[in-house]
Amino acid sequence: MTLTLFGDEPAPTMWEFEDLARRQGYRSIAGIDEAGRGPLAGPVVAAAVILDSGSVVDGINDSKKLTEKQREGLFDRIMATALAVGVGIMDHDVVDRDNILQATLAAMKQAVAQLATAPDFLLIDGISMIPLAVPQRTIKQGDGRSVSIAAASIIAKVTRDRMMVEYDRLYPGYGLAGHKGYGSQAHLEAIARLGPSPIHRTTFRGVREHVRSGE
Repeated sequence: MTLTLFGDEPAPTMWEFEDLARRQGYRSIAGIDEAGRGPLAGPVVAAAVILDSGSVVDGINDSKKLTEKQREGLFDRIMATALAVGVGIMDHDVVDRDNILQATLAAMKQAVAQLATAPDFLLIDGISMIPLAVPQRTIKQGDGRSVSIAAASIIAKVTRDRMMVEYDRLYPGYGLAGHKGYGSQAHLEAIARLGPSPIHRTTFRGVREHVRSGE
């Protein structure tokens, strides 16, 4: 049975944008999203995912709407069933040097390059195109509207979270494993008390005020 919103208009599904691209003749459609634009520490991580429409993974959604346990389970299932997955990582020093938008686009470009199957169309969360000669469409709040972008959001989020847990072991005292580098009150207090760690973004407010001259 087809659900409807108004009259005979079919309700949109998470496959709406992928299906539209296929009707336009594209066959290798990658969803792209990032994790880590807002944190005060650590990298920005992007993922590109080409899903197999014949092997649907139930439960894929915007990573922010999922629990950690749900994300971890979906991460494994996406990695096992997707036609291709690519990950791009830009460290904190790239963020400081080039700004967060440029670092994010560079991570997205790297994620596409890491795909084992070359995509012929890109669905990108947000409003910024990737500097690639591949047809693409940006979608505001795409991680809640496109299944491919949602899958990419899960891969990027879990990948980055795991990295931050490792960084917590290297740089104890900041609570990185808990807040993942975001500007919680406890994190801000730790920066003020300990000074920035080697992975803090020194151009971000909340960190730059505590950078000693000469560092």
